[in-house]
Amino acid sequence: MNAPLWTIPNLISLFRLACAPFLVLSGLSESAIPFFTILSLMLVSDALDGFLARLLRQTSVLGAKLDSYGDYATYMAVALGAWLQWPERIEREAPFILLAIAVFVLPAIASIMKFKRFASYHTWITKISAVLMSLGIFALLVFDLSWPFYVAVAVLVVEAAENIAITLTLDAPETDIRSWWHLRRRR
Repeated sequence: MNAPLWTIPNLISLFRLACAPFLVLSGLSESAIPFFTILSLMLVSDALDGFLARLLRQTSVLGAKLDSYGDYATYMAVALGAWLQWPERIEREAPFILLAIAVFVLPAIASIMKFKRFASYHTWITKISAVLMSLGIFALLVFDLSWPFYVAVAVLVVEAAENIAITLTLDAPETDIRSWWHLRRRR
């Protein structure tokens, strides 16, 4: 039986997907307020969808996929919108931004190559990485402070390695895996 699309957590994930183009367009604004408002809404909705899914017992494979699609949309929209709003800063940090994008995309490529679809593991380090990346992005864009972003990128590299290791370990895609260590222990 297919999970219903119109659950509260899924609607929140769909909201985040719908916000992505507006985040990019807000980069064209002469004010940073629209950008940070939309970004903040997207980040809060990212935290809420999974929490509410568990609280309301509305977890599903579809919900995990929508959450992951929302993550991809958020990261790509942030990069593009920030580049439109702060081109000098983004160009200065381009090596780390490109590294972040690459290591964010590599696990997806590994999953597509092995399973012919995106994986949605939602590991502990993924949650930690999301918080650190959010803080790093705000530190970089609001305060022009780079080191929190660098720390977030380093954790993202570890997250990518773990997600690829999980993909290589699994025979079929699964969701909500705590960590590669938990997966190995379970096997």
